[in-house]
Amino acid sequence: MDIENNVMELLVQAGSARSTILSALQLARAGDHQQATLMMNEAKTAISAAHRMQTELISLDEGAGKIPVSLILVHAQDHLMNAMLIQDLAIDMLELYRRLPRGE
Repeated sequence: MDIENNVMELLVQAGSARSTILSALQLARAGDHQQATLMMNEAKTAISAAHRMQTELISLDEGAGKIPVSLILVHAQDHLMNAMLIQDLAIDMLELYRRLPRGE
């Protein structure tokens, strides 16, 4: 496995998921709940792909420091954790937007 490519793909997928979730929140705020849900599903797919890559890296490292820790690896991990956190919060926010009366 090419570790650098894996880390970059993790970074791209996580960043894409974060952007997609923020777009979903904007759609929900505007009342387009169906499109917001589709965007959240798209983000979930990206997070799953990033998580799979993270799992591969962890399994290769085996807790033994086999993979060198670089700034880009830390950055990619940070993006993934932020995307996962914003996903959790957005799920609840989307539900709140659904419950708002139209026109607010």
